[in-house]
Amino acid sequence: MSLRGEDAYDAVLWLSFGGPESKEDVVPFLQNVTRGRNIPRERLELVAHQYYLFDGVSSINEQNRAMIEAVREELKSRDLALPIYFGNRNWHPYVEHTVGQMITDGVKKALVFVTSAYSSYSSCRQYRMDIARSIEANADTGSIVLHKVRGFYNHPKFLNSLVELTVMTFRSAGSPRPSTTAFVTTAHSIPLAMASACDYESQLRFVNSYLKKELEQALGNTYRVDHAFQSRSGPPSQPWLEPDVGDKIDELASEGFSEVVVVPIGFISDHQEVRYDLDTLAKERAETAGVNMYRVPTASNSSLFISMVADLIEERLADHGTRLAVGAALPDFCEEHCCLFSE
Repeated sequence: MSLRGEDAYDAVLWLSFGGPESKEDVVPFLQNVTRGRNIPRERLELVAHQYYLFDGVSSINEQNRAMIEAVREELKSRDLALPIYFGNRNWHPYVEHTVGQMITDGVKKALVFVTSAYSSYSSCRQYRMDIARSIEANADTGSIVLHKVRGFYNHPKFLNSLVELTVMTFRSAGSPRPSTTAFVTTAHSIPLAMASACDYESQLRFVNSYLKKELEQALGNTYRVDHAFQSRSGPPSQPWLEPDVGDKIDELASEGFSEVVVVPIGFISDHQEVRYDLDTLAKERAETAGVNMYRVPTASNSSLFISMVADLIEERLADHGTRLAVGAALPDFCEEHCCLFSE
């Protein structure tokens, strides 16, 4: 199908999670994140403490703006000067307000890049629900067509950005000995019930295996490359994916590993779950265990990632765009019932 002329995309919507940008924002932001779950104010105040450690500022919005500017320049270099709009699920700029502005500006059909590589209710389906909700919320203003670009966990430029950054971190640490060094990939934990309805775990295992293979080729040795989860929330009675990264660090320490390189494959930018859950909590756990921990920057710190986003947009603009993937590329349009989950 041709996507030129009357059927052409005329803008891009960059859709993300959102985060507070001042201390006053923190609790209202957390109320948005937990809406409908009846979380007591006292519990929100406890969680807010981790944001107060950073003056109430989550770096996610700033990092998204930087990525948008970099992608805008990359598209321009390819003669694809599409406007890029920015919207969030949980904080300003709210996606429904951004979509309203897009309609006012005359945008008829846009691609949506979601800042998550994987398939699950929270990392894919919920964003598609945000898109549908935003279109409905602006129905009185006008109509717009929004199409999410495909998931990219197995795009070669995403995978190789992780390899590039991990090798860089390892060498910056002095290339510690293989016999005492382990790598741990991490991603956000989700409830087991959610994981059972999607391909999240299998996609993470794929990325972990790819990273191990490419690391060993680049570094010329065999390495232990485990996977762990982080940032668990929810009631203790609800089972979530394990092991926790802190428990994994303790396990590796007990087996004689003194150097652990943590690779946050589940996140594309160094936002709160990385800065607090890894750089603060996991780092403290490693120090207690007598382990030197090195945290790899997230994928967006590589120019390969920016190029990949432009690839994903460009492939949808062309009549027969090249769909780069290691293995089968995810479809452009999700099945109606994929990643279903009821909290």
